[in-house]
Amino acid sequence: MSLSLILPMSAFALAASISPGPVNLVCLSSGTRYPVPRGLIFVTGATLGFIALFVAVGLGLYSLLTTIPMLEALLRWAGVAFLLFLSIKLAMDSGQLPEDRLEKAPGFGTGAIMQWLNPKAWLASASGIGAYTSANDLNQILLFASLYLPICWFSLACWVYAGAFLRRYVQRPTVMMAINRTLALLLAVSCLYLVIG
Repeated sequence: MSLSLILPMSAFALAASISPGPVNLVCLSSGTRYPVPRGLIFVTGATLGFIALFVAVGLGLYSLLTTIPMLEALLRWAGVAFLLFLSIKLAMDSGQLPEDRLEKAPGFGTGAIMQWLNPKAWLASASGIGAYTSANDLNQILLFASLYLPICWFSLACWVYAGAFLRRYVQRPTVMMAINRTLALLLAVSCLYLVIG
């Protein structure tokens, strides 16, 4: 593959991965509440979940969903339910940084599942595949996925580190509650995309 294809693919992957979305908000929240290594476990799950989704979309999953509208609707409502569940948990949080910060951190599985229920991930996969690969060309899809993998991981990790940086400023529970409720509201608003999209 030529550099003229690799550079645009990489730029697209960076723009899609680092821009705000539901997964990025959970990364930020994890960074403020838990040790960085726990946040990076979530990042790894989210990255591998996204890559699996990306390859599946490239191999025709998206076209299957568009031909069977019931599957698309089911995925949409599952995404809404999952994101609302996460936003409610975040909104109800007391703002106290836990003594045992390893206990409740979102983990690998949560990250992987969240990408499959994330409208931003589906949109990034479908538009990236459509713009930069030929239909069902496995070599191009795998090249794009191999570029996406480290870019997505480092982009999400940046959000965890940003949260860790903010942690020193949010030691007071009232400040943490305000941040949690703002993030919860943003997660809930992101559900509107699923409902009206």
